[in-house]
Amino acid sequence: MGVLPDTATQRERRITPCPLQRRPPSNGLGLTRNCATVVTVDNDDPRTLEPGHAPTPFTADEIRSGCPAGRTMKLLVEASVEPPYHGHIRFVEADDRGATQDLWRTTLDGLPLGGIDTVYSTWSELQRHASFPARMTTVENESIDLDIGTIDCLRYRVREGITIHTFWFAPALPGMPVKFTAHTDDLLTYVSVMIANTPH
Repeated sequence: MGVLPDTATQRERRITPCPLQRRPPSNGLGLTRNCATVVTVDNDDPRTLEPGHAPTPFTADEIRSGCPAGRTMKLLVEASVEPPYHGHIRFVEADDRGATQDLWRTTLDGLPLGGIDTVYSTWSELQRHASFPARMTTVENESIDLDIGTIDCLRYRVREGITIHTFWFAPALPGMPVKFTAHTDDLLTYVSVMIANTPH
């Protein structure tokens, strides 16, 4: 019996809050001053969504332009609480306000893990996923080597107590980070890396 690898077809579809788009909780305001790059706040900048928050890597319009219907991304996800798997995100429909996305998981061999999560987000909501309190956030330029190439990134490091979330956003690929890691008490607990990107 054949299995269609890495596809979202012929499986259960359900509407659910997006499980692949997370950000650390936002609490507190101010500026970070303990790292090489200090985040400053400009409330006239369309990338700054709240007073005291760091600028986001992309505007809502830039995300809309970079995520047309058909864009599909494949992620390698390694978490401390479960075996590695591939996460998939496909923009199914997109308009001026927002987009519908299909999200699903497969094993590393391409076998389906559950059904499809279908989510709708406005472009503004997607931008807000990367809006963090400036006092918790440092931003630096960094190039990283991935399966999709050597990528110039803005690295956002967000610290809250013993937890550090690090996001690598690629200006050439507006939208979700091309890499994400989570550390708790210096222990690496989660890694997500984009290993394929089909523009449309």
